[in-house]
Amino acid sequence: MATKVMEVVKKLDIEKYMGRWYEIASFPSRFQPKNGVNTRATYTLNPDGTVHVLNETWSDGKRGYIEGTAYKADPKSDEAKLKVKFYVPPFLPIIPVTGDYWVLHIDENYQYALIGQPSRNYLWVLCRQNSLDDEIYNQLVEKAKEEGYDVSKLHKTPHTNPPPENNDAPKDTKGIWWIKSILGK
Repeated sequence: MATKVMEVVKKLDIEKYMGRWYEIASFPSRFQPKNGVNTRATYTLNPDGTVHVLNETWSDGKRGYIEGTAYKADPKSDEAKLKVKFYVPPFLPIIPVTGDYWVLHIDENYQYALIGQPSRNYLWVLCRQNSLDDEIYNQLVEKAKEEGYDVSKLHKTPHTNPPPENNDAPKDTKGIWWIKSILGK
């Protein structure tokens, strides 16, 4: 059976997309700790048109984070197909790792989004708030299913209210969260 061509958002307003997004659910990944909570991403537009990416999660009471850069995969295309480049490990960033970041759905007010990539091995449900109405969540899950994702792998991300701020927890300065996640812990 042929794999359906994935539909992505066209004419994404990158300036409206900037800011903080909370991870409501995702496929487990070796790049994130299994016990991560309050996971979020903050996007900031750089003067050159690329996007600064700050991904954060709290694990065992410590804030782990990694920074990277996102850019259009094809600058001439109107499709929301981005590439994201991180340097790992976070405590000695020397190895570039690039991944796809495709915006599969976003609401007209830029309050929630569905993010995937062509292999369908990664999927994220994002929201401007750290919780999302069940009806909207279910609509996004259905959209992911229509795009060929095995939504049974989707895992909801725990969040606290209010969400922590950067200074609310000690930093994981040694990158232990990253090493644990690579080892599957």
